Amino acid sequence: MTIRVMLVDDQVLLRTGFRMVLAAQPDMEVVAEAGDGAEAIDILRATAVDVVLMDVRMPRLDGVEATRRICEAPNPPKVLILTTFDLDEYAFSGLKAGASGFMLKDVPPAELLGAIRSVHSGDAVVAPSTTRRLLDRFAPLLPAGGGKEPEHKQLGKLTEREREVMLLVAQGLSNGEIAARLVLSEATVKTHVGRILTKLELRDRVQVVVLAYETGLVRAGGGA
Repeated sequence: MTIRVMLVDDQVLLRTGFRMVLAAQPDMEVVAEAGDGAEAIDILRATAVDVVLMDVRMPRLDGVEATRRICEAPNPPKVLILTTFDLDEYAFSGLKAGASGFMLKDVPPAELLGAIRSVHSGDAVVAPSTTRRLLDRFAPLLPAGGGKEPEHKQLGKLTEREREVMLLVAQGLSNGEIAARLVLSEATVKTHVGRILTKLELRDRVQVVVLAYETGLVRAGGGA
């Protein structure tokens, strides 16, 4: 199955570089390109895309708002935010807007390709520990939890075990690490994570981390 990719960046040279890398893969095809978020949204109305590589700083409509609008549409493509070290706040906003993860623009080709395949298969591409470090940096921008029980309409639906798993996901542990901590199989942990996503109406474990920080379940530094 060919993964249909869209490149959204106002720098033509960057799009050309990404296109060359993707074109060499038998399971990928660049089906569309756009120079800003507004153009990307227009193109998506008529073009079937599986994964969007989205820059953040662009004219007319930036990547964060474009991501928000794309993810609000029915059956949206997956979105990967492209960022640089000095634009981490944009990556954070992109995650909140619905992106499945973020990557650095100078990511090695192998990692870029692996990330696209992971997102296409339904996984989040950002390692939870990386997401946690990002959110730790910008936790002061989030509403203070105040140490109170977080408010979220669906949290009450979680079982005690699911809440345990959610806290560990939010603290940056992988499925394997959670399995070892709770003395469970990785398959069981994966099942719990799937149920958590369904009950909380979240797209992936990246959004679990965002929700945990926003509600105060996890505080800066990774503490619960």
